[in-house]
Amino acid sequence: MPAPRAGTTAHRLANVSSVPAVELASLVKRYRHAVAVDGLTLSAAPGEVTSILGPNGAGKTTTIEICEGYRQADGGTVRVLGLDPARDGRALRPRVGVMLQSGGVPPAVPAREYLRLLSRFHTHPLDPDGLLVQVGLTEAARTPYKRLSGGQQQRLALAAAVIGRPELVFLDEPTAGMDPQARHATWDLISELRSSGVTVILTTHFMEEAERLSDQVAIIDHGRLVAGGTPAELCGSAGQLRFRAEVGLDTDGLLSALPDGSAAKESPAGHYVIEVPDGISPQLLASVTAWCAEHGVLPTSLRIESRTLEDVFLELTGTELRP
Repeated sequence: MPAPRAGTTAHRLANVSSVPAVELASLVKRYRHAVAVDGLTLSAAPGEVTSILGPNGAGKTTTIEICEGYRQADGGTVRVLGLDPARDGRALRPRVGVMLQSGGVPPAVPAREYLRLLSRFHTHPLDPDGLLVQVGLTEAARTPYKRLSGGQQQRLALAAAVIGRPELVFLDEPTAGMDPQARHATWDLISELRSSGVTVILTTHFMEEAERLSDQVAIIDHGRLVAGGTPAELCGSAGQLRFRAEVGLDTDGLLSALPDGSAAKESPAGHYVIEVPDGISPQLLASVTAWCAEHGVLPTSLRIESRTLEDVFLELTGTELRP
């Protein structure tokens, strides 16, 4: 990400660094009889990547649209770069980038021409050709938008969101439809944005993406905050010991040989998972293998895994499908 020009983004970042880039307090939004956002309170620090995660219908999109100034809250307060997006939209728009998930681009406009057009709306834009290189669209620079693949359209939308050197950028599912190479290139660009002092608000259903990129994570469900913190804080120190063995082991008997608070389950058949509150230790591993030896069990594919953000997400929001 090219460095900001003197007196522009870098100067403005210094002015807002003492306050949260985004701050929501008791935010409420209703649609007729449905409550989409129900007293949501969270904040995002300047120069960090904050991911807002939740299942379908959790209130993520509504929350982001209120922050962007597209919807008005029914209660609570919203501050974006210290300003109210409902009242101060004109002052905020030059300072905020928004990635549209789909649409918004004339179908016949080539990628390069679209970015060049957008660059004319900003005082100190990034170089369109350099940005095409960063998002891997150089070879598609002359391709009309309608002929770009879904992943290429996503990369063009990302480039459009950052071309004005925003202080804050909202990225909605930025890697949807991308192949692995494009996804990793996008992750690199987001990391460069953070390194240059840009605040990133990320929404994604790809938990690995959130875990890899985020400084802070907010998990919301039914319009409320259910958990927040760094990925490490949310995942905790608890690890998992996994192995395969014959079907139907006595997991209750195995638990009796483990520390209090441990859990052992068979899921699916013949696959065993052991979790302990203080993490997997050499002593714990020795206890499991000793129990197996005592009961004539030969564990195979024995491995230790960390608890992931996806594990935490499913524990907090459930495993049932959402419409």
